[in-house]
Amino acid sequence: MARTTERRVVAQNRKARHNYFIDSTVEAGVMLLGTEVKSLRTGQASLNDAYAGEKDGELFLINSHIPEYAAANRFNHEPRRQRKLLLKRRELDRILGAIRREGMTAVPLSIYFNERGMAKIELGLAHGKKKHEKRESIKQRDWGRQKARVMRDRG
Repeated sequence: MARTTERRVVAQNRKARHNYFIDSTVEAGVMLLGTEVKSLRTGQASLNDAYAGEKDGELFLINSHIPEYAAANRFNHEPRRQRKLLLKRRELDRILGAIRREGMTAVPLSIYFNERGMAKIELGLAHGKKKHEKRESIKQRDWGRQKARVMRDRG
């Protein structure tokens, strides 16, 4: 029986690939409260300006926004609280080493539910683009579109 890798994406950080060179990606679990999971299942979350930072030798998701769940009443969560990321020790050490030594940034690329229904975060280990590199990537993307359009019209 073939196993499908179906992912239901809740939120994406679309600016991340524009602002950073993504070197590698890692799937990480997230420690969430019940109301946060319910809010994610309704498709509400934002990863704009979010990043992963170190605190006491562990990795936390900082500045992500998961809005309050409307039906939760007084038992709601803080929308911009820091959430602990769950990684295997070897992956955690590799990411923390890259952040400390090489000056890289751990950027969340997307939040999704995997085939088992668990909320996961795709983290990208990245380093920032300079302004002229961003312009160059925009030129390359536009040239690729024009080239595809010409080939389609001729073919």
